[in-house]
Amino acid sequence: MTSFFLEDETATRALGARLARTAPGQSVVYLHGDLGAGKSTLARAWLRELGVTGTVRSPTYTLVERYPLATGGEALHLDLYRIGDAGELEFLGLDDARGALWLVEWPDRGAAALPPADLHVRLALDGEGRSAVLAAGSGSGEAWLRRVEEVGELHRISEPNP
Repeated sequence: MTSFFLEDETATRALGARLARTAPGQSVVYLHGDLGAGKSTLARAWLRELGVTGTVRSPTYTLVERYPLATGGEALHLDLYRIGDAGELEFLGLDDARGALWLVEWPDRGAAALPPADLHVRLALDGEGRSAVLAAGSGSGEAWLRRVEEVGELHRISEPNP
């Protein structure tokens, strides 16, 4: 587990870029946090770092947005806040999705129908900033966390504030 203090939106975007630069070729990321915690900001910065141009829409109403990646494949950005249960995901056409990257906001609402996470990112308001706690969900995620920790710049914290 790795924790960071994100003092502002710029730091949140920097973490998104760092995660994009260090990610394995295919990855599933669960983004956890209350409304306003910075999940969409992080996802938007991540997609920009991967070369996505044009409008990067929040999938709040569409539930899923797909973005072609310059390196091949596509990124799927899901926001499951509005679904009632995992069964509703079958109508999104994800069964044949072979996304190189899955960024899933509110994953607990669709967990039974989602691929398992390689990385869990938990964002929370923390005073004037935010805390970010990263935890591996797979062997690939463990190696990824080691790469994230090797990169400097963001202020690391040992424990997130309550």
